[in-house]
Amino acid sequence: MEHQPQNARGLTSDTIVARASAPGRGGVAVIRVSGTGVPDIATRMLGELPPPRYARLGDFLAADGSAIDQGLALYFPAPHSFTGEHVLELHAHGSPVITEMLIERICALGARLAEAGEFSSRAFLHDKIDLAQAEAIADLIDSGSRVAALAAQRSLQGEFSALVHRLNDQVTALRVYVEAALDFAEEEIDFLDDAAFSRRLDTVRAAFESVDHTVRQGCLLRDGATVVLAGRPNAGKSSLLNALAGYDAAIVTEVAGTTRDLVREQIELHGLLVNIIDTAGLRPTGDAVEAEGVKRTQQQLRTADHALLIIDGSADDSQEAALLTELPEGLTYTLVYNKCDLSGALPGVDREHAHRVHVSARTGAGVDALRTHLEQQLGYQPAGEGAVTARRRHLESLRKARDHFTAASNLLVDATAGELAADELLQVQNALAEITGQFSSDDLLGEIFASFCIGK
Repeated sequence: MEHQPQNARGLTSDTIVARASAPGRGGVAVIRVSGTGVPDIATRMLGELPPPRYARLGDFLAADGSAIDQGLALYFPAPHSFTGEHVLELHAHGSPVITEMLIERICALGARLAEAGEFSSRAFLHDKIDLAQAEAIADLIDSGSRVAALAAQRSLQGEFSALVHRLNDQVTALRVYVEAALDFAEEEIDFLDDAAFSRRLDTVRAAFESVDHTVRQGCLLRDGATVVLAGRPNAGKSSLLNALAGYDAAIVTEVAGTTRDLVREQIELHGLLVNIIDTAGLRPTGDAVEAEGVKRTQQQLRTADHALLIIDGSADDSQEAALLTELPEGLTYTLVYNKCDLSGALPGVDREHAHRVHVSARTGAGVDALRTHLEQQLGYQPAGEGAVTARRRHLESLRKARDHFTAASNLLVDATAGELAADELLQVQNALAEITGQFSSDDLLGEIFASFCIGK
């Protein structure tokens, strides 16, 4: 079925259908239908329109009146539904065959298959949720830890959006003050000498700092981090991976160069998911397989968030300078001196060199200190009650807003150019509105909702 034309808000009168539960076999499969055609579809499939918001047990009818399946039906009339449209949910037996038969029947009655994220998109377009809340739905589904799930739930409930709205309200108050001064220029308001105005600037600046910190923590919770273990052969990289993972994820032998391909393991640091990548030892080699491993190590270092450079602490310390030459410019790193049980070094962070940590991958000494150190290096603070989930695009929109705010502040304080400053403050508000979707391009919306699963 062809899509029907959209109105000014991008809404259509199409009726859409999709399986809302996970694919495959299960006890129950949930099929969701949304759109103007729902009342007619419900009546023809169930024999009558169910009472709103009550679960009704009955047969799901085929075209000839026979039962395709029996299950629960729930009807949510517009606008009191997730999408803001008429919505029907069928809770059928979780057979993929039954699910397909039901969806085919619904399509025959006038619906079409939903696109990825189309239910959430319609909820956004009907003002049921804003864009940040819509993204939180996908984040909640994809969350890989309890902390990330709770943070996504808070974003879905609107806590992240509320932070952005409060910041926007402060910018609005500042903009009103500036534009009022322009309208009453004969009063000769001097921005430089107005202590109250300076306090307003400081308040907004502090609010930006607070929201920026929250967004960065939210991005870490959602995206996690990638940490690469690098070093010379037999320094103990694989042993350290096993110590961090808590089990034997990588093969460990006395033979140098055992690891030739990448070994990946995921660990959790107070809710932060960290992808640890064990790599081939960095050294010149004539072995074609080992050389490919070294090449892959260097590729991983170029995209890592942080590197742990593993050094055999029981040997000479000449490895450090050589390893640093292997790092891409700008990559943060920690020097991990392994085998402190042999070297006699005190396990934990080096008191004289904060970027050095002494551990014993064999005994586990210093590994907990390394975990804490790694959290700090990644800029992560264990999530508290106010943690929310956020995305890289939110961080970029916030950066644009801060840049425009800085420009406005400079214009007001240095040049007292009120007209230009007012325009910069307008751009601040536009950038903040991109986060919640009050000001968004169709291309951005399409890209965001295309990343959702079918049925959401």
